[in-house]
Amino acid sequence: LLYLPCTWSIALAAEPGCLPDWHMLSLFGAGAVLMRGAGCTVNDLWDRDYDKKVSRTASRPLAAGDISTFQSFVFLGGQLSLALCVLLCLNYYSIVLGASSLSLVITYPLMKRITYWPQLVLGLTFNWGALLGWSAIKGSCEWSVCLPLYMAGVMWTLVYDTIYAHQDKRDDTFLGVKSTALRFKEDTKQWLSGFSLAMILCLCMAGMNCGQTFPYYSAVAAVGAHLAHQIYTVDIDKPEDCWKKFNSNRNVGVLLFTGIVLGNL
Repeated sequence: LLYLPCTWSIALAAEPGCLPDWHMLSLFGAGAVLMRGAGCTVNDLWDRDYDKKVSRTASRPLAAGDISTFQSFVFLGGQLSLALCVLLCLNYYSIVLGASSLSLVITYPLMKRITYWPQLVLGLTFNWGALLGWSAIKGSCEWSVCLPLYMAGVMWTLVYDTIYAHQDKRDDTFLGVKSTALRFKEDTKQWLSGFSLAMILCLCMAGMNCGQTFPYYSAVAAVGAHLAHQIYTVDIDKPEDCWKKFNSNRNVGVLLFTGIVLGNL
């Protein structure tokens, strides 16, 4: 889910009639694994006391006491150092743009203590690759394309992570942490429908601003249908169904990437 917005951006930035840059896709794949790992480490450091009290997270290494806080910082340092090596393979504009996302990576796990909208901050963090992928290919961002693509990703994250948050709403209420699941409650499906519509409109805008073709818009329609099915069928009171729907979002990302590639060709 962190990697897929990068692939959309890299594919959109390819020259008409060309496949996306496979070297760049591989580089971003490595970067996504490292930065997602770093985000998990930061999250577990912030939440180690909370995680002990939740059955789903009590076995995490920090919460279980298997590793120390110092060891976790050493591990985090290794992850970020390797991620920096990946970042330094890009152009100067992209290095600065990529480095500027670090503040979001560090602070987003704190947001659930402050606001009922931590999923929005997660969306701003997780979809940074929608900006970075384009700049890595082109040397700078074409904001008329990158910004709507980024906002589409943010709306998508609000959909899938709100569904995810419904798994933990009882524990979150007990612990006193916040989420959009607790904010929306029984109105969740209406909110998710609004976010999905905004995502589709943003994808259409991004496509129009870079001259995309019929296969792209077909994929956008398929994404809309997939999201509609998720929202219509999800049972927000069944954690196993929430997990299943959340997990299916990788198909949303792959659908769109395929549509971009075919549209470009």
